[in-house]
Amino acid sequence: MGNAIKFTARGEVVLRVFPEHEAEKYAELHFIVSDTGIGIPPHKIVRIFKAFGQVDGSTTREYAGTGLGLAISSQLVEMMKGKIWAESEIGTGSVFHFTVRFEYPTSPVRKVAPKAKSSLAGVRY
Repeated sequence: MGNAIKFTARGEVVLRVFPEHEAEKYAELHFIVSDTGIGIPPHKIVRIFKAFGQVDGSTTREYAGTGLGLAISSQLVEMMKGKIWAESEIGTGSVFHFTVRFEYPTSPVRKVAPKAKSSLAGVRY
């Protein structure tokens, strides 16, 4: 979400979550983060998931960053028995997908009242 917000000056950033698979002991969720930002050349997408990987040096200078965020995200997703991938096109934005597995609790879960819905419309990062 942070990268989507950072690289999207106009338009929108959307997070969607869908159940991908359910089993007796776990549920696997599919997260989709889409934006209308600057986009990534399709042939450079593999690079951004590697440590210190950047699309190019000018992006690093303009938007800052170490090139570690997506590499760390990849490792976390892998540890949670999931996968991560992206689709993008320069000038039209990007769509990042990841799946992760959540084990069901083995002991009772304390119920908490849901918080009131709030809108992030118009909020700047």
